[in-house]
Amino acid sequence: MTFFGKIPAISVILPTFNRAGLLSKAIESVLAQSFTDWELLVADDGSSDDTFAVVNRYVETNPAVRYLKHSNRKLNTTRNMGIQAAFGTWVTFLDSDDSYAPDHLESRIRFMRENPETDLIVGGFQTDEDIFVKDCYNPDRMIDIRECIVGPTLFGRRAVFLALGGFKPLSYAGETELWSRAEKLFRLQKIEDPKTYIYTRADDSITLNFNPETSQ
Repeated sequence: MTFFGKIPAISVILPTFNRAGLLSKAIESVLAQSFTDWELLVADDGSSDDTFAVVNRYVETNPAVRYLKHSNRKLNTTRNMGIQAAFGTWVTFLDSDDSYAPDHLESRIRFMRENPETDLIVGGFQTDEDIFVKDCYNPDRMIDIRECIVGPTLFGRRAVFLALGGFKPLSYAGETELWSRAEKLFRLQKIEDPKTYIYTRADDSITLNFNPETSQ
């Protein structure tokens, strides 16, 4: 059942694994949103650190925060766990080493309501550094992350993600694969502004450590 019997407009899915030290900043940025009709699902991919203790402080004081956990199944399966458990009409994401500007959710839902022909959007992020990642189509080539589909900036109706069957269990660039499937069925749009998603790359980030020779 939903908190207080109310269905939230937006479900924010925050997948995490052994990042107890970073979680509070991410969660606090959701709590600080100017748009308040949301729920936050912290989807724990089998952490062995103090993740539960950190999240439980918020769960105990805010009925809009929920905690989910399964055994270690990697990022995209953890995102799917959140999608399946979500109550919101709209779904979006937040990586545990990132944060939102205070008007992030408000700007996204306003865009979707003003552009009802659009089913799914991506983009609108800022970063303090130039970040280059391995090209998922050619892992020997490095490309600017601004050329990529940045997964946590995806925003669309939950029904869209369900119709797509969620993310495939890929070790890298699962959001790019989902976007390519979505292009065949839905109306998509990449946005540049407003840049309200604050992208930070932790030392254990997938984009920093992906090795195509060892991934499965």
